[in-house]
Amino acid sequence: MNSALALLVAAPIVGSFLGVVIQRLPDGGQIVAGRSKCPHCGVALAARDLVPVASWLAARGRCRYCAAWLGWFYPGVELASLAIALISLAVDRGVMAWIDWAFGCWLLTLGWIDLRRWILPDALTLPLIFAGMAVTWEFSHGDWHDRSAGVVCGFLFLWGVAACYRYWRGRDGLGLGDAKLFAACGAWVGLSGLPSVLLAAAVAALLTAGAMRLAGKEIGRHSALQFGPFLAAGGWAVWLFGPLAFSGG
Repeated sequence: MNSALALLVAAPIVGSFLGVVIQRLPDGGQIVAGRSKCPHCGVALAARDLVPVASWLAARGRCRYCAAWLGWFYPGVELASLAIALISLAVDRGVMAWIDWAFGCWLLTLGWIDLRRWILPDALTLPLIFAGMAVTWEFSHGDWHDRSAGVVCGFLFLWGVAACYRYWRGRDGLGLGDAKLFAACGAWVGLSGLPSVLLAAAVAALLTAGAMRLAGKEIGRHSALQFGPFLAAGGWAVWLFGPLAFSGG
C-alpha cells in the first residue's frame, strides 16, 4: 500500500478516535480504555458498529439496539479527517502530507472542542507547541529562531489583547486558550506567518458573524463567538500555503 492510499485509509479511522477525544476529553473521561456505548441505551458497541462512516450508513444513523437517532457528529468528524487528508495530498506528498494531515486533525479537534464547550484544553494546545518545534528541528533547522519567536510573541500578543479587553470592558473577550493556540500556530508557521494567521482568523470570524446576522441571529456588542476554530483554520491555511504577501511573508 503506497503512502497516499495508506493516509486515505487511516484518515476516517483516526477521525473516529478524534470524535472520542472531542466528546470525552473536556470532561476528563477515559479516551483509550473506555468502550464506546450508545448514548441512549448504554449498550457497548460491537466492532461492526464502529467501522467509520460505513457502520453509520448501514444503520441509517440509528443505534442497532434501541433504534435511537445517533446524529451526525461521528461521521462528520470522520469525513472531516478524510477531507483534511485529501487536501494534504493535493498540496504535498510522502511524509509531509502525513504531517499536514496530522496538524490539520489536531487543529480540527481543538476547534471542534471550542465550538462545543468554549475551551481549548492545555492537554492539546501545549503538546501542539512541542510538536511544531519538533517538526521544525527535523525538517527546517534554519527556522528554529523564527518558530521560537512565534511561540513567545504569539502567546504574548493575544494575552495582551485579552488583558486590555478585560481592563477596558470589565469582562473577558479572549481566553488564555486562544493565546496558547496562537503560540502553537507560531511554532508551526513562525513569527513571520502569525500576521497572516490572525488576519485570516479575523476575516473568517467577521464573515461568520455577518452570515449569522443574515440568518436572523441577533449579534450585538455583548455577543460572543469562539475564536479558536478561526485561529485553527487560519493556522492550517498558512502552514499549507504560506503567509500572505502583504503581511510581510
